[in-house]
Amino acid sequence: MADGPIGQWLRRRFIAGFFVTVPLVISIAALVWIFGIIDDFTAPLATRLVGRAAPGVGILIMLLFVLAVGVVATNVIGRRILGRAERWLARVPVFKTIYSPVRQLVAAFSPDNEYGFKRVVMVEDERRGLVMGFLTREFTVDRGQGPEALIAVYVPTNHLYLGDIVLYPRERAFYPDVTVEEGVRIFLTGGMSLPGQIKSGAP
Repeated sequence: MADGPIGQWLRRRFIAGFFVTVPLVISIAALVWIFGIIDDFTAPLATRLVGRAAPGVGILIMLLFVLAVGVVATNVIGRRILGRAERWLARVPVFKTIYSPVRQLVAAFSPDNEYGFKRVVMVEDERRGLVMGFLTREFTVDRGQGPEALIAVYVPTNHLYLGDIVLYPRERAFYPDVTVEEGVRIFLTGGMSLPGQIKSGAP
């Protein structure tokens, strides 16, 4: 009975429902967990402001705090203050080992960051074949025969936390019509989210 048409129909539908439900449940659980931590952390302040326990107010306070930090960070004086604070915190041994890599990784996705991921790039590599990575820098190198235009490409090897920095001639680069966000998704899924067709993007 299990191998009959009804059994196959049930098995196919269950597997399809499983692969739709599990990522959804995990995503919702992760968001609830994160919001719960933020809400619990800011609960004393929220209780003091409102006068009683008010679930959700802590998240609003945190969002307003992040917005305020963003306003300060985009101000000339505020940027200097935050820069000094970061340099001071970077001197703390344990904090530095955690904060610096996390900050660099998060800042890489910021469109306003000069040193972040510029765009997705594909390069023909003699050893690896067609390599996909993130363009991080364009520069020139002069080895006595005139300046050579090169690009620095970050190629993740362990999701996005570890990777290789490979330098390629600029003319060997192909810029696909793939955003940085889509590129991150491609690497995190091991290439499973690659589109069926990749076209050339703007040069």
